[in-house]
Amino acid sequence: MSGNVETRAIRVLIAEDLHMIRGALVALLSSEPDMEVVAELERVDQVAGAALETQPDVAVLDIDLPGLEGLEATESLAHTVPACRVLILTGLGQPNYLLRALQAGARGFLLKDAPADSLADAIRRLSRGEHVLAPSLMTATLAAGSNPLTSRESDVFRLANLGLTTEEIGSKLVLSPATVRNYMSSGISKVGGRNRIDAIRIASEAGWL
Repeated sequence: MSGNVETRAIRVLIAEDLHMIRGALVALLSSEPDMEVVAELERVDQVAGAALETQPDVAVLDIDLPGLEGLEATESLAHTVPACRVLILTGLGQPNYLLRALQAGARGFLLKDAPADSLADAIRRLSRGEHVLAPSLMTATLAAGSNPLTSRESDVFRLANLGLTTEEIGSKLVLSPATVRNYMSSGISKVGGRNRIDAIRIASEAGWL
C-alpha cells in the first residue's frame, strides 16, 4: 500500500534592513514550493526573539544591520535556537568576513550579487546539514591569509578610520598618545602599508577591521 508523504516546508527567517531588498527576498522565497518565510525583520536584535517564537530551519541574515552586528546574532542563535542554520547574505565581500562568519557559527555565506536561484539552493543545502560558501570569496580568503593585527592594533585602525586624532584615540582606549602611535606603526608594518591611510585601506579591504 502506498501513499503520498507530505514534506514539511523549510521554515525561513529573513533579517535585512533595506525594505526593498527584504521584500524581494520574501517574494523570491515565498514562490518556492518547499519554503515558508516565517519571519521578516529589519533589526538584528529582533532575531533571537523571533527565532524562539517561529523556530526557523534557516535564518538569512545581513552581516551589517541596525541594533546588533549580524555575526553577534549568529552566535546568539547558536544558543537560543541551535537547530537553526545561519546563512549570511551580504554585499561585503572582504575575505576575513568569511572567517569571522564561520567562527561565529554560520553554515553559509553568500554574496548579494550571486544569481537569484543561488539563495534558494543554499537554503535547501543548509537545511540538509551542508555548508554553503561563496567560491570566489573562499579563494580570496585563502589568498589573504589570517588577520595579522592584534585586537589593539585593529581598535586603533578602526578609530583612526573614523577620523579621530591620536589623542582622541588614546582617550577612548585609555592609552597614552605614544602607545597609540606605537600600535599604529606596528600595524602599518604588519599589513605592508606605505602610511596610515594606505594601511587602513588594506586592512579594511581584507575585512580585518
